[in-house]
Amino acid sequence: MFAALNKSAARLNRAVNIMEVCGTHTNAIARFGLKKVLNKKINLISGPGCPVCVTSDIDLWRGINLAARRNVAICTFADMLRVPDISGNSLAAAKADGADVRVVYSPMDALDFARKTRKNVVLIAAGFETTAPAVAAVILKAAKLKLKNFFVFPMLKLINPAIKILLDGENNIDAFLLPGHVSLVLGMEPYKFIARKYKKTCVIGGFEATEIIAALEKIVNQINLGRAEIENAYPPVRAEGNAAAREIMFNVFTPYAALWRGLGRIKNSGLKIKKEFSAYDALANFKFPPPPKIKPSGCKCSAVLAGKITPEQCNLFGKKCMPQNPMGPCMVSGEGACRALYENR
Repeated sequence: MFAALNKSAARLNRAVNIMEVCGTHTNAIARFGLKKVLNKKINLISGPGCPVCVTSDIDLWRGINLAARRNVAICTFADMLRVPDISGNSLAAAKADGADVRVVYSPMDALDFARKTRKNVVLIAAGFETTAPAVAAVILKAAKLKLKNFFVFPMLKLINPAIKILLDGENNIDAFLLPGHVSLVLGMEPYKFIARKYKKTCVIGGFEATEIIAALEKIVNQINLGRAEIENAYPPVRAEGNAAAREIMFNVFTPYAALWRGLGRIKNSGLKIKKEFSAYDALANFKFPPPPKIKPSGCKCSAVLAGKITPEQCNLFGKKCMPQNPMGPCMVSGEGACRALYENR
């Protein structure tokens, strides 16, 4: 399986840095032990594709602030529970203190709960283009049902503005392994700026070992030929993507300048709820006090997410920061680079 890729990599005139944008790829690469068997000229770098990891401290603090309120129930995905906020608190800690915090497996689970309770139910929704259409559909469903106690706190991000910021920065990235599931929604056209403007190779790949190897082989072959194009190595992805999913997403949400951990505020990189659906927007219906000042912890998740360092280059990794005692989000989430490396060393 690796022979053809490693043979092509041996012909490279130098080592190349390939960023796997998606946290699912990071997890899979670690789980399958791919770095151990790849030619040393292939240097895989983790990027900002873990939605929980890139959520800002301020947004996390607001979510935990909501959880502490009477008559509020928080619904969220499991990865968000143990992420520490500015003060070191978390949704899991709030739950231990008596807050009503529930893990859901789909946005519709939160809506169903809201229909059965008198509490104000807030869905904390973190994710990329894969998650956003499902969250949008739930808001449309809530509007149709005229629910008065259902709200969404959107922590949704768009992947391409983050890639552009990385390419405009000082990162030495030669190519991108692009996420298959996000590309099911986006298609291929939105990525073409990577090749056209920045002259970087980019290939869409799936998440099994064979699919990742196939995508990496296409990347290496392009670099050997001096090409920079967008290619697809994940057959379920269509060139046009899923127009229906994009339509429902942008029917409910509109892009805005979102704050990313590690990358700062990025223009048109987040999704906020449109004014016509503001009745379901947690940020429009709940007031928040000023957040506390950020306490430095020594965590270097920001640099890891930007591809500037590897997890081992953080002094806390594997010492003070471990899955059972995470100091930052990259050690919490199953898609975080630090946790993926720690659990698959």
